[in-house]
Amino acid sequence: MVSAAPTVLLTGACGYIGSHTWVALAQAGYRVLGVDDFSNSSPAVLTRLQRLTGQAPAFKQANVCNAAALETVFSGQRIDAVVHFAALKAVGESTAQPLAYYANNLGGLLTTCRVMQAHGCRRLVFSSSATVYGAPQHLPIAEDAPLSATNPYGQTKLVGETILQDLARADAAWRHVSLRYFNPVGAHESGLIGEEPRGTPNNLMPYVAQVAAGLRPYLQIFGNDYPTPDGTGVRDYLHVVDLAQGHVAALCHLLDGGDTLTVNLGTGRGSSVLEVVNAYAKASGREIPCHIAPRRPGDVAACWADASRAGEVLGWRAQRGLGEMCGDSWRWQITRDHRADTQNQSAVLFTGR
Repeated sequence: MVSAAPTVLLTGACGYIGSHTWVALAQAGYRVLGVDDFSNSSPAVLTRLQRLTGQAPAFKQANVCNAAALETVFSGQRIDAVVHFAALKAVGESTAQPLAYYANNLGGLLTTCRVMQAHGCRRLVFSSSATVYGAPQHLPIAEDAPLSATNPYGQTKLVGETILQDLARADAAWRHVSLRYFNPVGAHESGLIGEEPRGTPNNLMPYVAQVAAGLRPYLQIFGNDYPTPDGTGVRDYLHVVDLAQGHVAALCHLLDGGDTLTVNLGTGRGSSVLEVVNAYAKASGREIPCHIAPRRPGDVAACWADASRAGEVLGWRAQRGLGEMCGDSWRWQITRDHRADTQNQSAVLFTGR
């Protein structure tokens, strides 16, 4: 890390991955500024972040598509780098609302980069996704695998990566790391922050958590006849705290003068739906009723990362296994409904003045 406490702007800072990365960056000695419009997060996260970091969060409520709002952030002080999370992220919703996804995800990235460039900030960590690989042709999936997008969400990540590559080619001062996540799960070990889906969860583990908690009657498993060891789909699940540490490693790489990179973040191991269910039942001590349903169109049998490049170039490797992912998720699930958070209490509203 560079010596003078770099200042890092997080967009989408109060979301699931953003909040965990805020904690990891603060613990690593960075000064963190957060921006979020709360479209998919809660102001209560700011209070929890203060408890975890011991510091009142420097924060501005703003949409990253609003250039004037971002200008107030950058005008207030020097920002050394940006970690860009802010994006809509539900695959199914993107198919139903493609215009909203293109406008928000690509518009927000473009606006952020324009304001960064105007203020001489040219270091960016980009939240990408393994969805850019489409249906994998080979396993494990390495960064040089063929790219394709099967839904508008994945397309926004693929185009976002292309925008950053074109920007770096046009201006040699720009450096970025695109992090292709596989399947983030789990929660902070404190139980204070975690995934908080609105409505029906789109991802497996939060749905399993709600079944374990008695909030839903059963888990519907889509297909048990795949060519996998137990017939259910296999994915690379990654603890969100490990993922957050991946962002710290990427940021250190950039601020230490490293080159532009594209890197997978995953464990390099696949776990089936039934493996997740069994591990969650063990962690929670609860039964997880399951019903088998037909396969969903577009689902692939298996998908996991070749994560070796992250180890080689960033010195990062996933540390936490499936049992820890499930245990931390369960701790978050059973404590989240019993907290009495004061909305936005103690947050420092960062205005740039």
